[in-house]
Amino acid sequence: MTKYSDDHFREILTTTRVIALVGFSAKPDRASHKVAKYLAEQGYRVIPVNPGLAGQDFMGETVVADLASIPKDAQVDMLDVFRASEHVPPIVATALNELPDLRTVWLQIGVVSDEARQMSADHGLAYVEDHCPKIEHSRLLA
Repeated sequence: MTKYSDDHFREILTTTRVIALVGFSAKPDRASHKVAKYLAEQGYRVIPVNPGLAGQDFMGETVVADLASIPKDAQVDMLDVFRASEHVPPIVATALNELPDLRTVWLQIGVVSDEARQMSADHGLAYVEDHCPKIEHSRLLA
């Protein structure tokens, strides 16, 4: 597991307002659903991304098919990815093109990508991999 300082997590979690959550599941027992629900309950706007669920409602947000379908005025500042590591680079590349306010790329537990890390660094974005924002938020800010 990659090491990050508590200050790194705290800075991200206290300045983030809108999260695009790629790999959202409508099943309440799935980690992506639990994380999305927790973050929304903490006051973040969570925009769920899943092509199979597009158009459905999740806690007042419409599930979108892909990052390009997020309204341009949403001001997404964090990308949270629940996808296998090999799928991450194109997701991050799309986010860099579609989300002009993006400040952080966060990959969930078990998800790592040297290519995504480099793309994030090249664009001056904060980066986290192999960690969960729900766990770090509840540990540091709840």
